[in-house]
Amino acid sequence: MVYETIAAIDLGSNSFRLQVGRVVDDQIYPLDSLKSAVRLASGLSPDKRLDDASQRRALEALAVFGERLRGFDRGAVRAVATNTLRVAKNAPEFIEQAEKVLGFPIEVIAGREEARLIYIGASHSLPAAAHKRLVVDIGGGSTEFIIGKRHEPQAMESLYMGCVSYSQRYFPGGRMDRKRLREAQVAAAQELELIAHDYLRLGWKEAVGSSGTARAIADVLEMNALNPGDEGGITREGLERFCALLIKAGSPEATQLAGIRTDRLPVLPGGVAIMSAVFEELELERMTYSEGALRLGVLYDQLGRFHHHDLRDATVTHFMRRYQADAGQAERVRETAVAVLEQLAGGPPAEGDLQLLSWAARLHEIGISVAHNAYHKHGAYILSYADMPGFSRKDQARLAALVLGHRGKLEKLQSLASEDVQWDLVFCLRLAALLHRSRDERALPAWRVKRHPRGYRLELPAAWLAGNPWTAAALREGEGYWQRIGLQFQVEAVREKEKG
Repeated sequence: MVYETIAAIDLGSNSFRLQVGRVVDDQIYPLDSLKSAVRLASGLSPDKRLDDASQRRALEALAVFGERLRGFDRGAVRAVATNTLRVAKNAPEFIEQAEKVLGFPIEVIAGREEARLIYIGASHSLPAAAHKRLVVDIGGGSTEFIIGKRHEPQAMESLYMGCVSYSQRYFPGGRMDRKRLREAQVAAAQELELIAHDYLRLGWKEAVGSSGTARAIADVLEMNALNPGDEGGITREGLERFCALLIKAGSPEATQLAGIRTDRLPVLPGGVAIMSAVFEELELERMTYSEGALRLGVLYDQLGRFHHHDLRDATVTHFMRRYQADAGQAERVRETAVAVLEQLAGGPPAEGDLQLLSWAARLHEIGISVAHNAYHKHGAYILSYADMPGFSRKDQARLAALVLGHRGKLEKLQSLASEDVQWDLVFCLRLAALLHRSRDERALPAWRVKRHPRGYRLELPAAWLAGNPWTAAALREGEGYWQRIGLQFQVEAVREKEKG
């Protein structure tokens, strides 16, 4: 379904932001935006747990967002969470509360997925150009680096350094001096060493900063004429002058420079230190600024999904090639698994369930590329930890669970509630994979599945079961697997005269 009005929510480590946009001719025009300086990263304890105060601030902000989004369909809103909720040990408990307050699901996205969406947002807010661009986004807990051309990212990285975390670690109380600044710059440079060589080799023609830190620095440099020759954006010389003024004043508050917003003061030292290291290690002289960032990227990514240009489909195809999956077998299993789901649903299944099952069927054998023995475990591991553009961590976890559960014992999935719809998907994939064990094009017998009061029932022709003892034995063995987790799977042999 295509919506005229869509919304994106960015649960960042420094700020939570809501962007509402109107879709007109495949373009998105901003209608409304809300921002709350939650500073979630400042509430992360040394043992990586969010404290009560930061959670309270976050929930208050999300309650406001939820009110603004009242009346929106679920499919028109996408909320993504970034670095702090990637690393917080109590993130699952917080997200459960947050979803209730917001009224919409929240996806925790991986660093490279965040980078991809940032680039999409930045590229859509910049003039069209044929040259390569470097986009740098300094967030509260992580910094993303992307090289791309037009709307296509070519290299994406996320480094664990951000304006909130660095301000807390190196500039307690906002105090700045040459020694503290140098320590922060060296720490950032050490992170940058991981990517600098490859990025410099790839090259770019234009450097672009996005999000709050880049905008705050650019505003100060422009409004106080710190750049040479009244240049706009951020320049190396202007940044060095700004750092010198901050050190001389001892803190951002004491500089009395125009353009420093009050809400940016607590995190400005860390952001300036990281930006200085970026200029040094990536050999930059100038950086422009883009208004578009993660939120706009999420909106355009939604728009692509509405028009069936879902990056997740492309990612699945790429993984099949990369891990040399048997495309013919994957398609046979997918078709049968979908047919099973349609019978269980009694009609067209939910689109999200259909997508997930189809992806799992196409990827269920990728673990064979590691080893045939326990290949379902290898496949699940790959899907859990690989970078999968377009997929949230929750998407990947559900996908991995289906691949893990498509064969073998089911106790490994007992964290799923007995009423969870994912059991239906597990059943569909297990049955389809088993029925196609011959790995050829021979037609399947007439089969039918029904819901059992506590599970599933499969009807197969008795003659076919008698003629395929290997598969019949595997089906009977499957009955035991389901029984051991408190669910039922019953295979019924139907004789010819019983039909109808």
